[in-house]
Amino acid sequence: MGVTLKALTETLGGELIGNDIEVERVSSITNAQAGSITFIAESKYRENLRASKASAVILSSEDKGFSDIPHIVTDNPYAYFAQVSAILNPIIKTPSGIHPSAVVDNESNISKSCAIGAMAVIGKNVNLNDGVIIGAGCYVGDNVSIGKSSQLEPNVTIYSDTKIGDNCHISAGAVVGSDGFGYANQEDIWIKIPQVGRVIIGNNVDVGSNTTIDRGALDNTIIEDGVKLDNLVQIGHNCVIGEHTVIAGCVGIAGSARVGKRCRIGGAAMILGHLDIADDITISPGSMITRSLIKSDTYTALMPFQTHENWLKTAANLRHLTDLNEKFKLLEKQLAAIKSKN
Repeated sequence: MGVTLKALTETLGGELIGNDIEVERVSSITNAQAGSITFIAESKYRENLRASKASAVILSSEDKGFSDIPHIVTDNPYAYFAQVSAILNPIIKTPSGIHPSAVVDNESNISKSCAIGAMAVIGKNVNLNDGVIIGAGCYVGDNVSIGKSSQLEPNVTIYSDTKIGDNCHISAGAVVGSDGFGYANQEDIWIKIPQVGRVIIGNNVDVGSNTTIDRGALDNTIIEDGVKLDNLVQIGHNCVIGEHTVIAGCVGIAGSARVGKRCRIGGAAMILGHLDIADDITISPGSMITRSLIKSDTYTALMPFQTHENWLKTAANLRHLTDLNEKFKLLEKQLAAIKSKN
């Protein structure tokens, strides 16, 4: 089902330049065809736009002179494109009801507007608010609360006592509320520390596939409003992730780390336990963060890749930096002594 450009600007804002045409789909700039609307967010894609077969484009005021096709001018083309995509690709509503093969405890409070899929298991004293969708094969433990219009995709596991807010989306295979990695050493034997905290997830949080969020050891693990977690992210016990922070795939955050608001953490980055990360910090992909970051900035802790042979040479040189530094200090002292005599 298509939509006119005028209708889009009336709904989302922006300035329409050119004919008011109807678009049917969103497409990348290189694969767009007639009926498609695309976007450019950076000037380096101007040449791609000239060759594109799209019927319309979303762009910034700086780029509007580089297209003869109908276009919508806006301050943030990427975000605007996302909203257009949502309009052209509406979510198909899941019918409410409980599948006959689902197991739902009688002591749970399930809204009539909920949808519970095949083979799902709902424990005791679970509270599912209006519009909650529980996918096939999910497990929701005792005393879990899930807010309005939140969705668990198939095979999600939510351990007991977890609280999930409104409009959250948890992708397939995610595990929320499992025990954190807590052990005490006694005479070289590891003794498990009971993990008695909870996981508290705010509103409008997205959790990617096979991501794990550990329950607190004593205090709660907290994921604040608007946080977006990619696939295969590990959040350790007692962590706090500040609101509207985004974390890319394969990031590991060790226990009791506190990440501020509006942070951006690149893929495969690692944050050690008990560190504080201030608000509005960006951490580059692959970085290892070993100390607290108290000033808003972009932080990078990695080396550019090299051939293996060159990397071995670099590593050998790094091992000798301390010795070279001591020799340099000695030479400075000797030079200073010579100058003082003259």
